[in-house]
Amino acid sequence: MKDCIFCKIGAHEIQAMVVYEDSDILAFRDINPQAPVHILIIPKKHFGSVNEFTAAETEILGRLVLAGKNIARQERLDERGYRLVLNCGEDGGQSVAHVHMHLIGGRAMTWPPG
Repeated sequence: MKDCIFCKIGAHEIQAMVVYEDSDILAFRDINPQAPVHILIIPKKHFGSVNEFTAAETEILGRLVLAGKNIARQERLDERGYRLVLNCGEDGGQSVAHVHMHLIGGRAMTWPPG
């Protein structure tokens, strides 16, 4: 999508603090972090929300989670703990219409989240 900020970041048209990249996934530091570590993990292919996923996207969903796990280890969060979050829709807290998973850690998390 030509107007999507995350598509532009994924295509390297907009600069970001990239911490992981492969052919289908990009992860970068959030510009408005909610914890000491706050990284956004996106598929490079545009999906507006989780509601657009079908069984055909099972692999990319799994790869997003595995990327989150590996980045958490890279950030030294794997022993203490971290949170992986997918928001969907306005009431779910999704502020950018491109699927993105938050990796949040570096402090104790509370429940319920908000």
